[in-house]
Amino acid sequence: MTAIRLLLVDDDPLVRAGLSLMLGGAEDVEIVGEAADGDEVVALVDRTRPDVVLMDIRMPGTDGLTATERLRSRPDAPQVVVLTTFHADEQVLRALRAGAAGFVLKDTPPAEILHAVRRVAAGDPVLSPAVTRRLMEQAAGTAPDARHARRTRARARVDTLSDREREVAVAVGRGMANADIASHLFMSVATVKAHVSRILAGLDLDNRVQIALLAYDAGLLDDYHDDTP
Repeated sequence: MTAIRLLLVDDDPLVRAGLSLMLGGAEDVEIVGEAADGDEVVALVDRTRPDVVLMDIRMPGTDGLTATERLRSRPDAPQVVVLTTFHADEQVLRALRAGAAGFVLKDTPPAEILHAVRRVAAGDPVLSPAVTRRLMEQAAGTAPDARHARRTRARARVDTLSDREREVAVAVGRGMANADIASHLFMSVATVKAHVSRILAGLDLDNRVQIALLAYDAGLLDDYHDDTP
């Protein structure tokens, strides 16, 4: 079994020590490095080649948002999971738009943080429909002019999708798993995966989280109401 190579980034040495103790004890996780500032991250990633970076979003030097943007703009970038104390914060939203695969709260139980790392390493973003909705509500609180400009840009991008790809994008935005999308749209799971891959490649997106955000920005989810608590 190949261990997941994990890089820890947090300015608090006690937090890093706790995460290292909690996560490094798993048989399938190897802590390959630690950083106290976002400015150290790119060089450390080059040296340690992690699969996943667990990134604190608020640090006194270079913050986790800037570090995430730098990492995700590079080829063969590792997956990034944002570590935060806030459920729905503008910086978290910006990190997700930059390509982070999800986020976990600092008070999340260790087993759930470990599960999140494993999911992201397997290519499955960590963002529940309920959390997605809160983030969308956060985005809706921006200035009307900014929302209008973002919607115009998003609609121009989704207009390049086929009708079937658009249906899949909406389903992803609703937080549906591949098997649920397949059942809902009467197609195979393999076909769903193929559509998702084409959407990501055609729109130059990093992951399903960004598909969900784009679907929201374009207004594709306006008529969808999720009752998930």
